[in-house]
Amino acid sequence: MRVLGIESSCDETAAALVTDTGEVLADVVASQIATHSPYGGIVPELASRAHMQAVIPVICEALERSPGGLSGVDAIAVTRGPGLVGSLLVGVQVAKALAWSLDKPLVGVNHLDGHLFAVYLRRPDQTARNAPSMPYVGLLVSGGHTALYRVEGFDDIALLAQTRDDAAGEAFDKAAKLLGLGYPGGPIIDKLAAKGEAGSVSFPMPMASRKTLDFSFSGLKTALARHVQTRGVPTGESELADLCASFQGVIIESLVRKSLLACEQEGLDQLVITGGVAANRGLRARGKEACDERGIRLHVPPPISCTDNAAMIAMAAAHRLVAGERDDLSFAVYSRDPDRKRGKFRRDGTLVERKPDVR
Repeated sequence: MRVLGIESSCDETAAALVTDTGEVLADVVASQIATHSPYGGIVPELASRAHMQAVIPVICEALERSPGGLSGVDAIAVTRGPGLVGSLLVGVQVAKALAWSLDKPLVGVNHLDGHLFAVYLRRPDQTARNAPSMPYVGLLVSGGHTALYRVEGFDDIALLAQTRDDAAGEAFDKAAKLLGLGYPGGPIIDKLAAKGEAGSVSFPMPMASRKTLDFSFSGLKTALARHVQTRGVPTGESELADLCASFQGVIIESLVRKSLLACEQEGLDQLVITGGVAANRGLRARGKEACDERGIRLHVPPPISCTDNAAMIAMAAAHRLVAGERDDLSFAVYSRDPDRKRGKFRRDGTLVERKPDVR
């Protein structure tokens, strides 16, 4: 089965052709970085307008790269949320129109599921990777989300913990804006941090208690703001690199510590780190080091599969399509993940109550 995936949840317009086994036949992404850079962040109205301009050319390019083109498409998958509503509507309406006109099955995908299953994608230009077996702990860390999940299966995902305020990627972007480094902030800070020494500037470790898996990054952002207010933005390259390394180091350590704690509490020896921030070189290196020390098998998708893409959306939909599932044309988009509460949720949004422990 070949699935056409469409992604437009935020500031990338993407289309991809993926088989039900995860083989990526075509993957096209149109970025909006140049559009939003002057504002230091994403402007929703500009994002939706850019999606309208790019969505058809991006889909056409993906079809041209895939054997069989449009005639080779067996089903269509599209991100329905969470994300910017105006952006989501562009992709969803195009997907619905294609599904109706071609009489093809349609599946609306939770964007976060896409990230969690991106590790199963098989791209032609990359060496073979050992995909994790289920269950595993998934750390999803991006510009809009930072959360831990227990992944039992493609349709069995339990939210364990999440950030109480800023997402890690959001903290990077805000820090970069504060330091006048540009947008998006994460890659810029990561590049500078590689030249600096973590710990040169003292920052508090957020949510350091082992009693909770939750994250928090707003206090760290405030600590950086106070540092800059007191001492100013470093003018020397080495001082700026040290500041970035120290700031990034605390975020990474928080992410890694909580992930290992989640593995310990859940009794699992596999960790998947995914989402846009998973492309951070510092996080990938520290994650591997810490997991090797604990005997935990770490799985991180290649950077191209970490950032928003349509291949992961098609991958997340494939198992449902193989099972004969499809959505009708009336499904709505949503700006927030309906599974925000802790626990396990059915597809209709109702909570599966945990059974009490019997000793």
